[in-house]
Amino acid sequence: MRLPTRLEQSLATWLPRQRWFAGKGRGVAQVEILADTELVPGDPGLHHLILGVRQAGLLDHYQVLVGVRGLLPGRLEYAEICPAPGVSHDPHVYDAVHDPELTRVLLAKLAGGAQVGDLSFHTVPGTRVETALVSLASPAEQSNTSLIFGETYICKLFRRLTPGVNPDLEMNLGLSEVGCRAIPELYGWIDMALDGEPTTLGMLSQFLSSATDGWRLATTSVRDLYAHASDQPGIRADEAGGDFAAEAERLGAATAAVHRDLAMAFDVTELSADEVRAMARVMHDRLLEARQAVPELAPYTDLIAAAYDDLVKHDGSLPVQRIHGDYHLGQVMRTEHRWVVLDFEGEPARSLAERRAAGHPLRDVAGMLRSFEYAAQFLLAGQNKIAPDSAERLEVRAREWADRNRAAFCRGYAQAGGPDPDAHEILLRAFEFDKAVYEVLYEARNRPSWLHIPLSGFAAHARSRGR
Repeated sequence: MRLPTRLEQSLATWLPRQRWFAGKGRGVAQVEILADTELVPGDPGLHHLILGVRQAGLLDHYQVLVGVRGLLPGRLEYAEICPAPGVSHDPHVYDAVHDPELTRVLLAKLAGGAQVGDLSFHTVPGTRVETALVSLASPAEQSNTSLIFGETYICKLFRRLTPGVNPDLEMNLGLSEVGCRAIPELYGWIDMALDGEPTTLGMLSQFLSSATDGWRLATTSVRDLYAHASDQPGIRADEAGGDFAAEAERLGAATAAVHRDLAMAFDVTELSADEVRAMARVMHDRLLEARQAVPELAPYTDLIAAAYDDLVKHDGSLPVQRIHGDYHLGQVMRTEHRWVVLDFEGEPARSLAERRAAGHPLRDVAGMLRSFEYAAQFLLAGQNKIAPDSAERLEVRAREWADRNRAAFCRGYAQAGGPDPDAHEILLRAFEFDKAVYEVLYEARNRPSWLHIPLSGFAAHARSRGR
């Protein structure tokens, strides 16, 4: 079934309303369908589209699966992109990730290693893909869309595309080859040529149906502590129900294992002393930008700058390797038997070259330590109804919880063979401050009521230096 001629105009209105659209806040000047591959003919039909979206003189590529139907069922009305006008023979067009009748074709194409137009479907050698499964679009993601097939697979579709192999696929393939146990099993992927480069469109992995993400587990522990603190003001984090420290230590060990496997799968190189100093100067530049934009950061700029200056004094080279790059509690899952690490895509806002660049493993450690701070503090964000004395007591408990779990994570990481955070204090502090400076800028622009979370971390460092 053909697509309506006015679809591009409808997409220009529809795209900015999607959670995964990266160009919010900028007007859409033009949407052009650069590639249209028919995956399912007839009614209902399925088309795979590559869109060129122009905003403020820049061109971005997006991937959209569109369904076409002469009559649209009520269950799909919320996903409509381009309604039928009623006076022509144009069909209804909608976001097909919400239509399990059509998305099952993805499993069939992957199972058969199909080539459809410019689209290539691949399976990992030695794997078999089941095809008789029904999909459900996950509501959890923001920058991509994942389809959950039964309790077996999760198919991540990358919405905003960058020409080249996505780091998530690249690193999962590498880790699979060295037998890493701390990642979901990879079954296959979809790609096509974009601007002359093989470009990852999606990947099919094991769905961890009985697992719970680290953020939920950690914040449940904090909630338990706060509940006990209301009745028992002097209770410690290790005395309240749901203490998380043992899990934090296991997570540290799993992180060290992933870093070890990444070092096996990819090259380990070195930054020269000059390159380390250049890295510190970049951190200084980010601090200056954040200080100019967020006045609340001013009391801590000397503290932060001193940490970067300590890194400038680093004498000698620094080993670097592939790392996760966007590591936090939301990127890990606890199964019945182990911790599993997800989403090696890196920070989506960064360029592909930046996401593929080698880094020191302690940068990932710093990201997780910052995540413990957020887990401890976020329940207090915007809680104006809490009495001042209760708020102060909970702040103390939050700091205690964060410190306890940070220490446990670092202990597990070092004991499992990762670079000992205690032996690399200057490097870890610089990485953690750099991450927190980014958080200050983000929260000031997007969630002002959360700004106190990164600022409280700087305040805690300042107090510890004063003792």
